[in-house]
Amino acid sequence: MTVSLRQLNRTYLRRQSLLDPDPRPVDEVVAHLVALQAQEVDAPYVGLWARIPGFRHEHLTDALNDRRVVRGGLLRGTQHITTGADYAWLRPLVKERMGRVGLSPFAKQTAGLDLAELAGAAREILAGQVLTRPALAKRLGERYPGRDAMALAWAAQHQLSLLHPPPSGTWRRRGHVSCVLAEEWLGRPLSDKPTVRELMWRYLAACGPATVADLQIWSGLRKLRDEVEELRPELTVHRDERGRELFDRPDLALADPDEPAPVRFLPEFDNLVLSHEDRTRIVSDEDRALVCPGYSMVHPTFLVDGFVAGIWAVEPGGDAAGVRVTPFRPLSDETTGEVLAEAGRLLEFLQLGDGAGVRLERPVRNLHRV
Repeated sequence: MTVSLRQLNRTYLRRQSLLDPDPRPVDEVVAHLVALQAQEVDAPYVGLWARIPGFRHEHLTDALNDRRVVRGGLLRGTQHITTGADYAWLRPLVKERMGRVGLSPFAKQTAGLDLAELAGAAREILAGQVLTRPALAKRLGERYPGRDAMALAWAAQHQLSLLHPPPSGTWRRRGHVSCVLAEEWLGRPLSDKPTVRELMWRYLAACGPATVADLQIWSGLRKLRDEVEELRPELTVHRDERGRELFDRPDLALADPDEPAPVRFLPEFDNLVLSHEDRTRIVSDEDRALVCPGYSMVHPTFLVDGFVAGIWAVEPGGDAAGVRVTPFRPLSDETTGEVLAEAGRLLEFLQLGDGAGVRLERPVRNLHRV
């Protein structure tokens, strides 16, 4: 079966809980998404606000405090929020498959060092307590005099399964990151037999249908084709308009391509724009560079008719404080009203203070109207 671009779009939005509000508790929504990008501290709050009706900041903060969800390094080696149960199998799988990826920035500072020994030293230091990264670095520096202490802490974090408990990762919380041994915080051992099947099944529920390349981009893992091929008898296979194979779960339906899609505002680094190698189901190739101008930046976006139609940013302080909205192309009067109304809801959630407002910028491209 050939799946149109628009049907892929609507199916993806539905599986990302962005067509209809998802009334489930925070931990259940996070579990459905598998892992919620949390590289920027406030981003998961905005991401959940876009997906859960009546979401408030304390809903996620409480879930972090009572350990229903946790924050740590996962997919692509970056910070994500996931449930404790999912961290227990996902972290070992990612760690096993990524090997030394992510250690290169510290190669010079850790040259000649036995990394297993370093990990053991860090585990001994962290046993039974929570330490900030600088505090861990100080203690490691005492054990390895002459070495860059912060590089030691980062390398140890790469080798160990560490979580970053509250207050790290909570709304507008900046400052030093706290570290704790994952199995101690979770009160359970991590899985010793994580499987690619579980990874594939969960990914498709949140992001399918998808190619093997899409799965690899989302997870940060490589060389998964053979293992996906072994799963082929269990999967449904579609093709996109370019003829590429798209795998999907047989128990999940495709969405109606004509289903209405409301205006949505999403945070920087949101899963929606990072989960596929081919991202045209959500953002055109032409506009992708405006959303992802460099390797380390993914701008906050807003959707019109299901596709990325522009970016937004918070204007800090002063008379111009508020939300700046920049469409890629001119919007119709009706669409402009819908975008400004949703931006107003976002402004209220962001709590930027009295006098904050929404400012609509001129379109980046003077092309057709949306």
